[in-house]
Amino acid sequence: MEQFVVDVKNLSEKLIHRQIDSNLDDVIETLFKAISTLDAAAKLQDSQLEEIAIQLWNWAVTKRVGSTITEEQKAKVRHVACRLLYLCGPENPSENIVRKQILMASKTGRTWLDCKKPKVADDFLSLAVSSLETLYSRLTSHGDCAEDINTPKGDIEKDLLRVLSYQAESAVSQEQHEEAVSCIQRCKEMLLRLPKETGYLSLICYNFGVDTYSQGKHEESTFWLSQSYDIGKMNVKYSPGSEMQAKVLRLLAKVYLDWDCQKYLEKALHAVSLANKEHMQLSGLYLKIQILIKSRSPDEATKSGLSELLDCEVPLEVCLSTVKLLVEENREALAFDFLKRVCQHFESSPELGSALLMHIELLLQRDKDLLAKQKIEDAITGHYTGKQLAPPTLSSLHLLLWDRASKNFEAKNYSEALEWYNYSLSFYRADELDQNLAKLQRNRSTCFLHLHQLEKAKEAVEKAARIDSSNIFTQFNIYKIAVLENNAEKAGAALREIGALAQNPVTSEERLLVTENAAANLLSLAAQIALEHEQQETAIKALESLCERSQDVTQILTALRCLVRLFLTTMENISEENRNANLDILLSYLKTALEKLSQIHGHGAQQHSEDANWFRRIAWNSALQCEHSPVRMRDFFLLSFQLSQLCAPDRGVLMGQKTCLLMAAAASLEICRSSDHTEQQTELLTQTLEHIQLCKEIWTTIKASGTSSKDKTDTLLLLYEFETRAKLNDPKLESVLESVLELDYIETKLLEMIAVLAMEPPAHYPVLCKKALRIALSLHRKQSQVDLTRCSNCLHSLIQLTLPSGVSEVQPCVLEEVWAYYEEALSIIATAPEDFPELEILWLLTRAWNTGILLYSLAQYPEAERWCGLGMSFLKHLGSLQDSYHSQMAGLYSEVLDRLDKAKKNLIIEE
Repeated sequence: MEQFVVDVKNLSEKLIHRQIDSNLDDVIETLFKAISTLDAAAKLQDSQLEEIAIQLWNWAVTKRVGSTITEEQKAKVRHVACRLLYLCGPENPSENIVRKQILMASKTGRTWLDCKKPKVADDFLSLAVSSLETLYSRLTSHGDCAEDINTPKGDIEKDLLRVLSYQAESAVSQEQHEEAVSCIQRCKEMLLRLPKETGYLSLICYNFGVDTYSQGKHEESTFWLSQSYDIGKMNVKYSPGSEMQAKVLRLLAKVYLDWDCQKYLEKALHAVSLANKEHMQLSGLYLKIQILIKSRSPDEATKSGLSELLDCEVPLEVCLSTVKLLVEENREALAFDFLKRVCQHFESSPELGSALLMHIELLLQRDKDLLAKQKIEDAITGHYTGKQLAPPTLSSLHLLLWDRASKNFEAKNYSEALEWYNYSLSFYRADELDQNLAKLQRNRSTCFLHLHQLEKAKEAVEKAARIDSSNIFTQFNIYKIAVLENNAEKAGAALREIGALAQNPVTSEERLLVTENAAANLLSLAAQIALEHEQQETAIKALESLCERSQDVTQILTALRCLVRLFLTTMENISEENRNANLDILLSYLKTALEKLSQIHGHGAQQHSEDANWFRRIAWNSALQCEHSPVRMRDFFLLSFQLSQLCAPDRGVLMGQKTCLLMAAAASLEICRSSDHTEQQTELLTQTLEHIQLCKEIWTTIKASGTSSKDKTDTLLLLYEFETRAKLNDPKLESVLESVLELDYIETKLLEMIAVLAMEPPAHYPVLCKKALRIALSLHRKQSQVDLTRCSNCLHSLIQLTLPSGVSEVQPCVLEEVWAYYEEALSIIATAPEDFPELEILWLLTRAWNTGILLYSLAQYPEAERWCGLGMSFLKHLGSLQDSYHSQMAGLYSEVLDRLDKAKKNLIIEE
């Protein structure tokens, strides 16, 4: 116990003197825990503790701290102070100590109640009652002198009443109804001596009634509210007042109404009637009507209550709320009857329109359209005869009429919808420029279109355009009418307007769900309308605009498919010039499709793979139609390849990719053959080389799963690569020829083509050309059936390359090489002299003879005789030309031989 005293003193010292190094929360919590561990009956004789208790109390009251303490911290400090005071108090404390104890105990209990901890509060409230009773007992024992005793007794009783009310509050919060009733009963008994507390106690009971009502405890709530009213009547002078009494009674009636309206009808009516007598208020009158209606009281009783409502000159708003209540409770006859009386009662009121609006709305809700139309027509008449509807009421009426029109429109009752729109139109001035009026005219125009009244539709939309021409829906209606009139120019203009307006967000239109892509959806619908009326050009414009404006890739792809189909159908019977123009447009569509598909590649894979495959096939087929335009063919095949990369990979797709790249390479080379050598051509050839390399990689993948031995892909790849590198003057050209020679089966035709390509400008590779020709010639001769024509062509080319025409000097090594080709030619001719081309034999003869003459002119006589003799050796292989050439050459040959002999003799003499 001594340690406890020391600890409390230290902690209190820290708290009271606000030591900087101490934590406020921790100190309060430690003090609270320390005091809570003590036995409630424990006693300590320490005068310092009483002083500490008072200091702590004052500290909590004044909050002399650097920061504000919470309500719960305040409760804990008061808790500690109060316990300390009781702990150190003597067995017979002085009156002054007892008063301190009462003050601390009652306020500590109140504070714990405010913290929603009634159980803790109960302990202190009990201490307070005990101390009050002790003090009261002492005061009564002072003597019979009333003057000395009554005033203190009155104060004590007042304090006791307050503490008892706190205990009642604590009991209510702990759902201890009987305990609370007992406390309040004691308080009521004390009111005879404390009449000024009447209002306080009445309000306490009212608060109990409110709390229990909010918890759904109707029985307890009615008890407390009844107590509140009864207590208030005990002393009129000190009651809460008639207004508060009426408030209590209205709540009591409301509780009875919510509890069981049928069972407690009389009590509810009695309570609300008393309330209205105490203090008349609109809420009381309306509550009485609520009770009569919800309790299903007879019509006469309800009518009486309704009449009372009108007699009291309540606002129109209250009357209309009453009508709504009657309708909600299925008292329609009473509702319409009362509404009629209300309209009569407020006939001269500027607010009458709201009653008329409700009447129309109720009629429409019950599908009493004819009666509703009569009321609307009355409103229209009034509107133009000085009884204009207030702007808010008119706006609500418009909404009502539009809603009715929209429902009929959805049900395809266009005539009925038009009638409701016309009612709405009747409230507008002819010169009014209102956005809603423009919308109304658009809706009317749409109805007229459905009713096939084109002229009226035009008139309505023109009026809308005068008000709001920059509205996308106005332009859309103009477009629809233009299509119906087959006016392509006007439809195109409307489409351009729609496209321009599509750049801005679209505002909501009647019964139309507006999305971020609303403008594109309108363009899609525009295309559909044009197609339905067989106006393809207009449809194409709409679809093209859709592709430009839409943010929905799926929608764009669908539009592109439609565009492609439309263009394909128009390409069957058109001129070549128009055909090429259409192909260029088709190419642009396919490029757009590739761009959009690339944006979403990987999302919704299956669907977009199917889309890519569809466009891939279109690009492929379009390429095949470009046989006279290699540029377009190349572009289409490359597009087909790029689109195929977005397809699900399988062998078929890979084969398609391989073929596309091969065909694109072939087309590119064809472009280069027909154009000058420029930077653009170099760039094109470089790209072609890349395509060939990519094709090789794809072909390698395909071959891994097996291929046909008849497939020519390897041959074509090497041929295209050779031509490309030759035109680029690529140093790797010879390695391509080596790759050709490494093929399992080498076609002589391939080698012959390579030979041609090696010398085709700008390429010039005679060495590679001759190498290819020699190998080709060798392969030809190995064939079981030799093709003499192709052999002769190879020899012709070899001789021509080695010994070009028109040379003025010949090196011996060249002559030896050419001589070898001639010997091979003679060898081939000897095997089939009749099959070797005669003109080719004549060419060989002539070239050999001319070479001899050239050598003769160069004074190379032995060689000259040799080559002239070689030429003469071909004479015997000539057919029909042999006699003609024999006579000419024999004479010339003799002359040459004579000249050679003379030349030789002269040479000997000179030596």
